[in-house]
This record gives sequence, structure tokens and C-alpha cells, in this order.
Amino acid sequence: MNTYRLLISCPDAHGLVAKVSQFIFEQKGNIKEAHHHLDTQNQRFFMRIEIKNTATSSLTEFKQAFNTLAKQYQMNWQINDAKTLKRILIMGSNASHCVADLLHRNHENELAGEIIGVLSNHNKLQKIASWYEVDFKKVAINADTKAADMAKMMSTVDTFKPDVIVLARYMQIIPKAMCDKYQGRIINIHHSFLPSFAGASPYKRACERGVKLIGATCHYVTSELDEGPIIEQDVLRVDHSDNAKEMQKMGQDIEKITLAKGLQYHLEDRVLTCNNKTVVFA
Repeated sequence: MNTYRLLISCPDAHGLVAKVSQFIFEQKGNIKEAHHHLDTQNQRFFMRIEIKNTATSSLTEFKQAFNTLAKQYQMNWQINDAKTLKRILIMGSNASHCVADLLHRNHENELAGEIIGVLSNHNKLQKIASWYEVDFKKVAINADTKAADMAKMMSTVDTFKPDVIVLARYMQIIPKAMCDKYQGRIINIHHSFLPSFAGASPYKRACERGVKLIGATCHYVTSELDEGPIIEQDVLRVDHSDNAKEMQKMGQDIEKITLAKGLQYHLEDRVLTCNNKTVVFA
């Protein structure tokens, strides 16, 4: 018995939940989990349903049958088989805490996906990747050959054939061409509670500003730096006695947890986007 995940985004219309539920019933499916949300500002309806497929029809047949209903209600939709794990490529630089955390979660089978590689512009992460028996590639990014190096990096990314790319403190700006190609499939962890302190050195600037809360933000990557749709955020209280280095140390724990949560939501098909916002059925 297969489990399918159906995600729907469409203009609001009367009877949508009933229509989709009736279709699932006619396909001899059982609803295991269901969530829906109406964005009143945009008059847009969002739905996520987990379906236990008790019939002999394949996922392809299910898609073909649903397409008629989808066209009728102008749906943007996708349906995925839960047993097909998404291929995860991690990209990092020198900071290892997020990379090591995700590799360990993968090792313990805690992720609803499969890490298939680590790509870095430095050598530091090679030892960690090797311990977890994950393929490691290095593509250095040099200031005087940056365009060529970025092209090589993007070509290397493509060789992994990833379903999702995780920027686990990868300290390079992703080119627009890559953002466009993998739209909605690149996830970043920013070491600040966005929109505050976007860009570099957020802990230093937070300390200078005298903040009482520091945080981390997991978001989708767009060509606008640190402006992509936010998936998950968390915060931690600090005070005047904490310096920038101490804030950074404390913040790294938040970064790991926030990134892992945001990635898991994506892997479990729990995130839908609307303009620059997300609907997360956690």
C-alpha cells in the first residue's frame, strides 16, 4: 500500500475540499492526513493531503485521473510517492556545524530524504563527509576567476542530480541562473532572524545593536540575497553581557535545529509558496 502526498494551490472556490475528497474516495484512497488554508488577502486556497492508496492504480494513473479536476479549478498541484526519497546535496564552506548535524541525522535515518553529496569551496568538510561515507567535491571560488569557478560549481551541482540543495553555511552568493533553474529547491540557513541583519556578519551587527533576541532563518533561495520565502525561524534570548563571539556560539545551535526542521518540512512536501510567503503545514 503506497502513501501519496497531494499538494494543491488554486483560486478559492466553493466545495473544493468536498470535490478533492470525493475524487480520492472514487480512486479507492483513504485520507491519512489533511490540511488546508485560505489566504484571504490573495483569495487563494492551499491544501495538503496524505493518501493511502488501496487500489492497484499507479501514481501515473492517479495523476492522469486527477488532471481533469485540476484543470477545472485552475490548480497548481503536485503529487509525490512518500517512499521515493528526495536526493539532497549539501553545500558548505568552512563552518561545519550544520553540515555535520544533517549528515548525522541522515546517518540515523531521521530525514525523509537521502544525502547524496557534499560540495564545498574549501577542504575542511571533506573529513566529515568521508566519515559518513558521502561523496565530497571541492570547487574553489577565487576572486580573479569567479565567473569560471561559479560555472564549474553549477556544472558540478548538476552532476549530482539533486532534488533539493541545502546551503548549510555556504558563504558564496548563488548565481541567478542557478536560482532560476532550481527555483523552490534551494534551501538556505541564515544566521539571523530575517529580515533583520541580512547579509554578512549578523552576530557582530546584532551585538552592536544591543539586541535581546538572536535567531536563525531557514528560507528558499532567490536571486535577491536573503529575501526568499521563509520556511522556519527560531530565536534565543541574549543580554548585554553576551559578546558577538558568545552570540555566535549560542546561535549555531539554533541554526542547526532551524535548518533541520525547514528541510524536513520540504522533504515531507509540507511547504507551498504564494508570492514571497510560504504556507507550511507542519
